[in-house]
Amino acid sequence: SENSLESLVSIGNICRSPIAEAVFKKLVADEKLEHKWRTDSAAVSDWNVGRSPDSRALSCLRNHGIETAHKARQITKEDFQTFDHILCMDESNLRDLNRKGNQVKDCKAKIELLGTYDPQKQLIIEDPYYGNEKDFETVYEQCLRCCKAFLEKYH
Repeated sequence: SENSLESLVSIGNICRSPIAEAVFKKLVADEKLEHKWRTDSAAVSDWNVGRSPDSRALSCLRNHGIETAHKARQITKEDFQTFDHILCMDESNLRDLNRKGNQVKDCKAKIELLGTYDPQKQLIIEDPYYGNEKDFETVYEQCLRCCKAFLEKYH
C-alpha cells in the first residue's frame, strides 16, 4: 500500500516501545519517507497511560541525538484495524496481542516480534525497567538493528 502503517507495542509503553518508536521515526526521517509511514507505540496494559517514557529511556535516546514527546497509551481496537504491522518485544506481548487481535473483527495488522527482524537473531527485547543504563543501551541497539532491517524489507 502507498501508505504503509506501522505500530510498535510493549507492555507498559514507557521503556522499550517508545525507544523503538523514536528510533523508527528517526530512520524514516533520515530516509525522507515520512509521507509513507505512520508510527506510534502503545501498551497492552493501562498501567502507565499518559505518562512520559522512563527517564533512562529518554536519556538513552538523547545520547543518540533523538528526542521524543511520546505519552503512554493503551492499544485500541482501531489499532488492529488500521495498522499494517504491530511489532512487539517479547512472547507475553505476542500472546496478549494475538488474543486481543482475535477479538477484533477485520483485524488487518500483522502481529509479530520486532526481534524477528534482528540480523543478530536476538528474538526477544528484554524489559530494561529493573536494569541499568547499559540495559537501556542494549534495547536501543536491538531496536536500531531491527527497525533498520524492518524498514529495508518494507520500504
